[in-house]
Amino acid sequence: MTSLDRYLRDPAFANIGFVILDFEGTTPAGFPPEPIEVGAVILRTRPEGLDCVARYEALIHPPAHAPLTPADTRQTGIAAAMLTGRPLAAAVLAGLDVLLTRPPYLTVAHHAPTEAGILRRYAHACPTLAATPMLDTLRLARACYPELGSHRLDDLLHHLNIPVPAERHRALADAAVTAKVLRRLLEDGSTRYRWSHLAQLRHLAGLPPPATGSGQETLF
Repeated sequence: MTSLDRYLRDPAFANIGFVILDFEGTTPAGFPPEPIEVGAVILRTRPEGLDCVARYEALIHPPAHAPLTPADTRQTGIAAAMLTGRPLAAAVLAGLDVLLTRPPYLTVAHHAPTEAGILRRYAHACPTLAATPMLDTLRLARACYPELGSHRLDDLLHHLNIPVPAERHRALADAAVTAKVLRRLLEDGSTRYRWSHLAQLRHLAGLPPPATGSGQETLF
C-alpha cells in the first residue's frame, strides 16, 4: 500500500481536481497586488496517485496604476517589453476558467490568501475558480512539519530535497514545484499523522471560496 492509497479510499478525495495556482505580480503602493503572470497545474486522482492533466500559463498586462517595477523584473525576470500587448487579467483568468470542466475542484497555492485576493477581485471573469474552495500548502506544511523554523517555499524545497526550479519566481515553474510539495505533504502527512481524508486537509489548511471568503492580502 502506498501512502496515497489511504486518501484514494475517500470518495471526496478521489473525485476532486486540484488546481495548483501561482501568480507573479506587482505590488503598487496603496493598491492590492496585480498579476503579471499566472501559472496553473491541474491534477486529477488516478489509482496510482495524482496525475497532471493540464497546464496553463500566460503573461498579463498590468493596469496603469500597477506598472512593472525594476524590483519586479529582478525577482521574476519578466521585463516590461514582455508584457506589451498581452491581455488583461480578466481575459487571461477567463481562459483558465474554461479549462475547469470536471468539477469539483480545490484550488491549491502556497500562501493562498494572495491568490485568493486576486481571484476575488476578478471573480466576474473566473466564476468557477472564484467559487472553488482553497487549500494553503503553507498552512499544511506548518501542520505537517511543526519542527521547521520557516515554511516558506524555498525552505520547504530545501527540507524536502526538491530541486529549486531554474525559473523560480515564474508562475508555471512555481505552480509545478508547489504540486511536488503538495504530493510530499500528502505522503508525509499520511505517514506521520495518518491523514487520509480531504476533510482533514481542509480542516488543517482550507480557505473558503475567494468570492465568499475573507483574508488579508500580502505581498508576493
